[in-house]
Amino acid sequence: MDTPVIFDRKAVRLHRDRAAHMQDGIMPVLDITTDLLLDRLDDMVRPFSTALDIGGRGVTSQRLAARGIHTISMDLSARLVARSNGLRVCADEEWLPFAPQSFDLVIANLSLHWVNDLPGVFSQIRHVLQPDGLFLASMPILPTLRPLRTALEAAELALCDGVSPRVSPFPTQQSCAQLMQRAGFALPVIDTEQLDLRYRSLRALMADLRAAGETNALIQRTRTPPPCMIFPAAAAELEKPGADSFAMPLHMAVLSGWAPAPTQPVPLQPGQFEHSLHDALNQQTPPS
Repeated sequence: MDTPVIFDRKAVRLHRDRAAHMQDGIMPVLDITTDLLLDRLDDMVRPFSTALDIGGRGVTSQRLAARGIHTISMDLSARLVARSNGLRVCADEEWLPFAPQSFDLVIANLSLHWVNDLPGVFSQIRHVLQPDGLFLASMPILPTLRPLRTALEAAELALCDGVSPRVSPFPTQQSCAQLMQRAGFALPVIDTEQLDLRYRSLRALMADLRAAGETNALIQRTRTPPPCMIFPAAAAELEKPGADSFAMPLHMAVLSGWAPAPTQPVPLQPGQFEHSLHDALNQQTPPS
């Protein structure tokens, strides 16, 4: 079955190229999201020696190097991957150019949500991991940018005959869990984090989206200039009188899973348990 093409990968690359010289404006967000992701890595008791950093913008590779982990950085954008230290590869996330079992850690911080074939990419990541290697990633999930989508749709409906797709669709936490299971990762865990961002104006929000390379790259986006009043009308929806800012939280799923290995623990099958749950729940502790 053919993979549906939702995103214009050329547009994604151009947006990330443009964002390379504006990244300093969003460094506080990148620092926080990277730290949230790597906190999970620091909880692991096993060491890691060789990592693949997908789309880390130089921030992730720097943090991994500080932990003594040899890292190869990869990005669709040559300009963004140039911000990384050490070995760098400019390549498409949909076609990982690495041999099987090349890494014991693959990490992707907010860099896989513009991929058309996420199941395929997750499967490729599992194959480039060594047995018992770790995949650690964060992805924006719904309802991220929902207020922006709602405001733009309301403004366009008021000014035009219909609406155009202007905000990327995001997965849900449940769909992230299904992706991990479908790709065959062992012991998958999906947590959620929320970064409470606020903006004084729609203009400031759009500037941050451009600096992050997160502007519209949908394949079905309109190629004609929008009506001149659509953004002032959307701003009026978001910038309420008397309020000095509006909320635009970033909702993230933090995913972790392991490449299967014979040494990993496996859940017991029905009937293999040594103790009855009924007996455990009904066991009374004598009063002291």
